[in-house]
Amino acid sequence: MAKEKEQEKKIIVDDDWKQQAQKEKEILAAQEEAEKKDKQEEDRPRGPLPEGNLAALISMLTTQALFALGLLQFKGQEKHEPDLELAKYNIDMLETLEEKTKGNLSEEEQTVLANTLDELRMGYVKVAG
Repeated sequence: MAKEKEQEKKIIVDDDWKQQAQKEKEILAAQEEAEKKDKQEEDRPRGPLPEGNLAALISMLTTQALFALGLLQFKGQEKHEPDLELAKYNIDMLETLEEKTKGNLSEEEQTVLANTLDELRMGYVKVAG
């Protein structure tokens, strides 16, 4: 009789162990799936693209100029030396855009472009000086 109780305990213990192992396996699988989804989201190179318009073009060239001037940095990145040649190139591109679109822009677009160029030019002089 004592042997029967001992065997019953083993069977129950074995069943409990199998159930616990199965639960742990399911939890690990769920964690791996969640980590896989997180990694895929992190690996995504960018978010949705903005509408392709003049404001986006101005913004893109401005961002490049600010980055080249060292006035804009990525989080956690070491500060880098300004690249005045690259900054000047981006400012020149905006000047060309201003010249070629003269008379074809709305008042708001013209103001944004002129103000942006003024700010970039002052930033360039500050960094270069």
